Amino acid sequence: MTSISGKTDIDWNAFAAALAPVETIAEPVLVKKRSRDFFWYSPILNAELKTCFGDLVARPKSPDEMAHVLATAHAHNAPIVLRGGGTGNYGQSVPMAGGLIIDTTAMNKVLEVGDGFVRAEAGALMADINAALADSGQEMAMFPSTQDIATVGGFVAGGSAGIGSVANGALRDPGNLMALTALSVEAEPQPRVFEGIDTLHIHHAWGLNGVITEVTLRTVPKRDWVGCMATFDAYDTAYATGHTIAQAGNIAAKLITTVDARICAYFPKLDGHIRKDKHLLVSMIPAEDQDAFRRLITAQGGHVDLMMTDAARQDMGLPHVFDFSYNHTTLQVLKADRSATYQQVGCPIPPDPQAIAALRPKLGDDVWMHHEFARVGGEIVTFDLPIIWFTTPERLAEINATYEANGFPVYDAHTWNVEGAGLKADYTHLAWKKRMDPKGLLNSPKSRFWDAVKDLTPEQIEAKGAK
Repeated sequence: MTSISGKTDIDWNAFAAALAPVETIAEPVLVKKRSRDFFWYSPILNAELKTCFGDLVARPKSPDEMAHVLATAHAHNAPIVLRGGGTGNYGQSVPMAGGLIIDTTAMNKVLEVGDGFVRAEAGALMADINAALADSGQEMAMFPSTQDIATVGGFVAGGSAGIGSVANGALRDPGNLMALTALSVEAEPQPRVFEGIDTLHIHHAWGLNGVITEVTLRTVPKRDWVGCMATFDAYDTAYATGHTIAQAGNIAAKLITTVDARICAYFPKLDGHIRKDKHLLVSMIPAEDQDAFRRLITAQGGHVDLMMTDAARQDMGLPHVFDFSYNHTTLQVLKADRSATYQQVGCPIPPDPQAIAALRPKLGDDVWMHHEFARVGGEIVTFDLPIIWFTTPERLAEINATYEANGFPVYDAHTWNVEGAGLKADYTHLAWKKRMDPKGLLNSPKSRFWDAVKDLTPEQIEAKGAK
């Protein structure tokens, strides 16, 4: 079989035969489809990654089958990328060196539901895990807005926060990611269990330093959530109100999002349900906090447009409110106009509405703000996922520089380097890559520094980080 990627000289027919009885996919059109994720959110990444393809897809159904796949890849020196639901935005699961794509979605069992935790295989969908928790009166502490197609392994390997983070913190906060099991890529792949803070060795490393097979996440008591939307005349007022809600002792919000009015024009499903040309605040609150929420919105000069139980939402034919948060906000705009993109920007701590108001005119009319509220290390923070109307890389660099010059750090959403997308480049992740993947087969092109350290020992690699 000819190399689809054009980057490998492996006999892929023999390779596929060696993988038996593991299911494989060799049809070029299907392999190419599974070589993509949501990198097309970025016109820069789209240009760089759209012609990167794998050569074969494997779909192991168990840890034993996964170990067999990894041993076979090790024997053939085959490049490997891991793929869950393909909802990543940086090309995490794009096979830049060609080779083998491992689709984890057949490893999808919820293994255990306990008091305060759930343990699941890496390919389990987040929505299915939440459904499995319902009878126990629990729910996940957080989940991505893409929960219907996102896998738990993909969330741990590439995510950082989600719906629930304003109440329960980021994924990396102590207690949220309780344990994970990862397989090494060796002649005889070995499982290694990481618990507590040690899970951070593998978390958010894009599958380049171990193959996650199982995850244990914190759960919290299930609440009767009400989806809320309120509108405001001024964006900084909506933002200030979001901060007030996040601090309110009588409103236990699971989600707080603020959206520029211009973005709301791209939400056709909300036509007739929210006031036109107004700035939007999106929230999820417990049913018992509705009166307090309404009073607070009114006191801040806002207008409560929608307060919906899930049954009422379904009767109205509306999406979940979290479909208008996180990068689902970006997706709503991209459905109508693919010239839009986004960025990831940190904000002053504590949240400062005046700083937001001062920054808005400096950014220009091609940048439309959208903020998410979260709790990190117990402190309320916000980050901006603005809609940016892309023209040139140079203009995007100007926008980034404006944010940075005004005290808003940019975590670049337009890079395919793991160290450039929010992971601290202290070499710890690469030391663990050397331990778990000594040949460097796992997603190595995504690391800016791997080639420079791949011949060192794990201890030598860690020492570089200490310097």
